[in-house]
Amino acid sequence: MDLGPIEITRKTGEEKFKSKSDLNKISLLEFWQWSTSDLLANTTRGYLAEFIVANDLGVNKTLRTDWKSYDLTSKKGLKIEIKTSAYIQTWEQSKISKIIYSINPSKNYDPIKNRFDGKPFRDSDYYIFCLLHHTDQKTINPLDLDQWAFYVLETRILEEKLPKQKTITLSSLLKLNPVKCKYGQINKIIEP
Repeated sequence: MDLGPIEITRKTGEEKFKSKSDLNKISLLEFWQWSTSDLLANTTRGYLAEFIVANDLGVNKTLRTDWKSYDLTSKKGLKIEIKTSAYIQTWEQSKISKIIYSINPSKNYDPIKNRFDGKPFRDSDYYIFCLLHHTDQKTINPLDLDQWAFYVLETRILEEKLPKQKTITLSSLLKLNPVKCKYGQINKIIEP
């Protein structure tokens, strides 16, 4: 039995669920609307940040992969890890959230062997820390690219300065002198 990787194709949203009764006319778009309309939710915001950076890097035609040890590959083959945080959350807050990013080294997943191999490490060339920096709950809009800031840092700096650290606050990140930029400038920093 050949159980190699399944080739994933880009969906349009018009695909329909199937049923022998043919009474079910649910579309894939309806599922997306149901499952990912909360763009402030941590998981969805993470996917959104990856998509925004992929667009800036010009690699948005490839599909996102869950099992890689990094999030994106640039046109020149650089491996990019995307992290996201926000001051405003969907849930009720008594104050804005503290900005903290995960930088935990992880084991590489080998899809051929179907297992995680080796010692945990940071398998990327760059980290891009995405911050939805808007602080007004009434006007926050993750689709407004002007409400985002991006901090680009070479992974080697994390490896040199914080090799075993699992998280980093925004204030600690800023001490590492990342390059701060807006949407439309990321590609110029990664691949000048």
